[in-house]
Amino acid sequence: MAPDRISIGMFSLVTHLSPKALRLYDEKGLLVPAERDICTGYRYYTYAQIERAVRIKNLLWLGFSLDDAATLLCARDQGDAGRVRSLFAVRLVATEREIRRLHAVQEVLQQQDPLSGGFRMSVTEPEIKEIPALRVISRRERGVYQETIPRLIGELCTFLEAGGGQQPAVKMAGPVMFICHDEEYRETDADIEIAIPVSGRVSVDTAAIEVRSLPAARVVSVLYTGPYPGVATAYEKAFAYLGSHGLVPAGPTRELYFNDPTEVPETELLTEVHVPVREE
Repeated sequence: MAPDRISIGMFSLVTHLSPKALRLYDEKGLLVPAERDICTGYRYYTYAQIERAVRIKNLLWLGFSLDDAATLLCARDQGDAGRVRSLFAVRLVATEREIRRLHAVQEVLQQQDPLSGGFRMSVTEPEIKEIPALRVISRRERGVYQETIPRLIGELCTFLEAGGGQQPAVKMAGPVMFICHDEEYRETDADIEIAIPVSGRVSVDTAAIEVRSLPAARVVSVLYTGPYPGVATAYEKAFAYLGSHGLVPAGPTRELYFNDPTEVPETELLTEVHVPVREE
């Protein structure tokens, strides 16, 4: 063995990476041993590889996946600073989203009854409502719920605050709505529409914002008070009502948001769930 070769055990000790992790990085081509014993398959590394190992460890600590770490190291080797900055920016956005989620979890845990086993919340009994047609401004995109919904709400509210391109300014005529156009839950490419009922003349100079009419609908309505992750309880009640009353879904569900999560505690968030229905 050459003098600058070190065993996998010693390399593991120096880099604080387990032999199991080092074997995985070898299999993925992320950190390939400099030498391998032909008979035993035993791995040996060089002192120069310690720097790469430490970089991998640091990238994983920052939350990058192994694939992202490989891409970053390759970009760095090629001097592609733009690619490195781009990947770090994406990771920063994901980290900020996780921080917000953890803050929400912290707030909920601090306010919960430890014997309740869930969110502190309230849910009303389902009722049938006839919702008239609504003139709305809307934005529709595919994305992650936790990231896309607040961003689209912010964009529409900014448009309204600017007067909607008209004098006198267009007015908000109802709560912000999330309309779900998917037929199944999607983690990353959900079809999300945010709509706000408005009154007054609207002038839109961007294709990103649409002025349209939501059709009138007969809906099963459930009012939910509590953290957004617990809103599934409202859907549970609504669909149980459908099953016991001979009704079937008849269009995209809507969530109406009556207060701002930046202004009230998680336990006071008020959401109304609408499930459009028809007779079976």
